[in-house]
Amino acid sequence: MPAEVPHFATATDLAAKIRRKELSAREVMASHLEQIARVNPQVNAIITLLPEEQLLAAADQADAAVARGDELGPLHGLPIAHKDLQLTKGIRTTFGTPIFKDFVPDRNTLLIDRLQGAGAISIGKTNTPEFGAGSQTYNEVFGETHNPYDLTKTCGGSSGGAAVALACGMIPIADGSDTGGSLRNPANFCNVVGFRTAPGRVPSFPATLGWWPISVSGPMARTVQDIALLLTAMAGPDRRVPISIPEPASIFNQPLDRDFRGTRIAWSPNLGDLPVDPRVTDTIAAQLPVFEQLGCTVEEASPDFTDADQIFKAWRSWNTELAQSTNVAKYGDLIKETIRQETAEGAKLTGPELSRLEKARTELFQRVTTFMDTYEYLICPVSQVPPFDIRQRYVTEINGQQMGSYIDWMKSCYYITITGLPTISVPCGFTAEGLPIGVQIVGRHQHEIGVLQLAYAFQQATNVWQHHPQIALP
Repeated sequence: MPAEVPHFATATDLAAKIRRKELSAREVMASHLEQIARVNPQVNAIITLLPEEQLLAAADQADAAVARGDELGPLHGLPIAHKDLQLTKGIRTTFGTPIFKDFVPDRNTLLIDRLQGAGAISIGKTNTPEFGAGSQTYNEVFGETHNPYDLTKTCGGSSGGAAVALACGMIPIADGSDTGGSLRNPANFCNVVGFRTAPGRVPSFPATLGWWPISVSGPMARTVQDIALLLTAMAGPDRRVPISIPEPASIFNQPLDRDFRGTRIAWSPNLGDLPVDPRVTDTIAAQLPVFEQLGCTVEEASPDFTDADQIFKAWRSWNTELAQSTNVAKYGDLIKETIRQETAEGAKLTGPELSRLEKARTELFQRVTTFMDTYEYLICPVSQVPPFDIRQRYVTEINGQQMGSYIDWMKSCYYITITGLPTISVPCGFTAEGLPIGVQIVGRHQHEIGVLQLAYAFQQATNVWQHHPQIALP
């Protein structure tokens, strides 16, 4: 592989070098394809890969555009793989389920159109659990995706394939999606960055529910500056998406440097009363002085998350019933049990139950935003446990406390989901066993730039992201 194409160069640097003709898109593509061939068999992150000759030809076309002096998009010439929940025209899209194992869409989602329109070259798809349900990446079509820092551990989910592909230097940028933590949890487990923006910042189309605020698509990368680069392509309004935020994507071109002197941060080790493995809180607590060195004042405090659990579970079940009832009725046991159970729970919900929960969600939002008037940021664990055994489908107990469902161990993520606030997972440190731990940085309503600025400052002060998995190194 070309020595001048390091697999762990930032996407920002690679795009700039392609633009300046210091690197060719073909060199970048060939180098990443070689890394995929070497590492992917060990981790099973990229589960559909387009033919090499097709990808090199696309890279040649990107180089020709540079040579002609064409106007170039911000992602010009960069390889990208898409989560296997996104419709990709002409590329197999299975949703991680046997019932769609041979499905090839005839159109893209809006997100894919925007990424390709910004110059990224689609190389294939990344693994995800069936229909994205759960924070452990496995399915009956492709099997399990392994954590590159310990192949016996899970990479998290549901954007697990994307996180592992990034961590291993197989791609420089990726997309994912997040309902209860699916951008944040795998980033946290794999020492990369995952950003759940405010609903509507990255509009989703087509969508069955145009006003749906619980699930979002978004960026994943190895660095915060690459997340901002991706948002210059992903973000921006779309007239077909009623909750899309009107600000243009160009707002993410601004510098991430900022003076944090006098900034107040709330540190919540357990969001009030959640069980959290001490390996997680100890790793984050060891880095709290970094925020103080940046000039911040860090105080232990937490918003009141009363009713967050019931709100999230009801809306998740309601949406699962809408999305999966037909499939469950038609295919039955071909769909995994947790989805069938969630669909059944959704069918039991009544209008009065949902209306009262929506009232409670409004009250929760108002409590949290009032809390954020005092603190510009909330920092807390991403997941309540470190990466666990890959054979275990979900966490059943934490610190001796039994989990009531397959998603209960993800409350530290989905409590934040319910608020609608922008939140990012940034590499923070490692357990004594060498397992990655991220820190979750939550910002004020629709203030993604603020979140990126603090995440960038923390990243630059710690450089934890530069600790790459051994199996991915030459």
